Amino acid sequence: MTITDVTAQPTDAERFHHILQIQRAAYLRDGAPSLAARRSDLTRFKTALIARRGAIEKAINADFGHRSRHETAMMELVGVVQGIDYLHRNLRRFMRPTRRHIELLLRFGSNRIEYQPLGVVGVISPWNYPVNLSLMPVVTAIAADNRVMLKPSKLTPATNAVLASMLSELFPPEQVTIVSGDGSAFSSLPFDHLVFTGSTEVGRAVMKAASEKLVPVTLELGGKSPTIVAKGQVTDRTVSDIVFGKLLSGGQTCIAPDYALVHESEIDAFIAAYDRLVKAAYPDGPTSDDYTSIIDDKQYKILTYLIDDARAHGARIIEVGHRPGDAAHRPHTLAPTVVLSVTDEMRIAHEEIFGPILPIFPYRDIDEAIDYVNARPRPLALYYFGSNDADRRTVLDRTTSGNVTTMHVGQDDLPFGGVGASGMGQYHGIEGFRTLSHPKGIYVQGRFNATRLLYAPFGKRTEALLNFFLR
Repeated sequence: MTITDVTAQPTDAERFHHILQIQRAAYLRDGAPSLAARRSDLTRFKTALIARRGAIEKAINADFGHRSRHETAMMELVGVVQGIDYLHRNLRRFMRPTRRHIELLLRFGSNRIEYQPLGVVGVISPWNYPVNLSLMPVVTAIAADNRVMLKPSKLTPATNAVLASMLSELFPPEQVTIVSGDGSAFSSLPFDHLVFTGSTEVGRAVMKAASEKLVPVTLELGGKSPTIVAKGQVTDRTVSDIVFGKLLSGGQTCIAPDYALVHESEIDAFIAAYDRLVKAAYPDGPTSDDYTSIIDDKQYKILTYLIDDARAHGARIIEVGHRPGDAAHRPHTLAPTVVLSVTDEMRIAHEEIFGPILPIFPYRDIDEAIDYVNARPRPLALYYFGSNDADRRTVLDRTTSGNVTTMHVGQDDLPFGGVGASGMGQYHGIEGFRTLSHPKGIYVQGRFNATRLLYAPFGKRTEALLNFFLR
């Protein structure tokens, strides 16, 4: 009998850990690069990304079944390019040490904060914006001079291939590496920081795994982001903004308006305007070139189940826009849908929708709308359409959300992040740079040090000084 020697393949955990060791050794060996080197990396990144615009648009279209190339350019590429420009422009200021107040006893010394790279940052990105939500954490980590391991979603293989090719040409593997495989093994690695974007349910598992290694995490989750339409604000401008936000990428956006709170006297007017403006946005209905399909059959079935469950519990389902029945002619495509008479026993009242379905809830006064929002987990975003008046101030003061108002995610100088069930930690802006940096406090002792007056042996002088500081 012949015995064949079979060499076992490394597990995902072993493979990931090996890459992590290589990156950490390179970080310790090379130290922090100069401002010029970081800016050079950002410039090369931007150039490579723009050069691959066509390839990225085709890849994302293939992964989704159908997705508007304009949506891809706008929401994937523009956001990252502007983010790179922002980091490049502000990096000198971000890196500059900051002076801090020094206590009276140590007045002859000095205090400062220096922002030091953390080391190796892990990034787990989702499928809904597979370029933007992968690369913005990566470029922020690079600006802060970290090594990066990126694990994108398995649901976007064509896009991942383009990203892998680009990153391998730009950076050596000890600086930036893209991997595939077991997500739980990846989130269990002893990173210096872990950034996760995805669902609240998976976020809990990621945080639990990271806690075993005491790895700090930034969780960008989601939830049910409310839209409050003030009485008298059912205008074309308001409703057009809601149509854009809700139906962008087929509703598969973590900050999409999940549901709308509309004054009870204006429900019919809102539905009529929503239907008319959906028709204007997508003149060929759900098979329009600009209308995006649901990512796969599994997600499509989740959405249709939410509709069926709501209908079974008495909700009124209204498909809007031109020829909603044409959705059946394109794989896993769902027509824009409005849901009325939603009650708490319906799953659609509690689960993040992540599709082109808009529940509409009536309210009598602004306090009732606020109470409805506050009775639910804190959302990633909250949208308010109304005048700059007392009601708007009341909404801002009495609700808590990650951010407020339309397109906040596109504002590079604002931090982006959730609160409570919608996440923790922030990136974008200077907050992103500081999230992925260690603020090292440095005290430089002066020639004269008044604390020596407090050294043992203690006596009357010690007592006098203590009485002075404790008065």
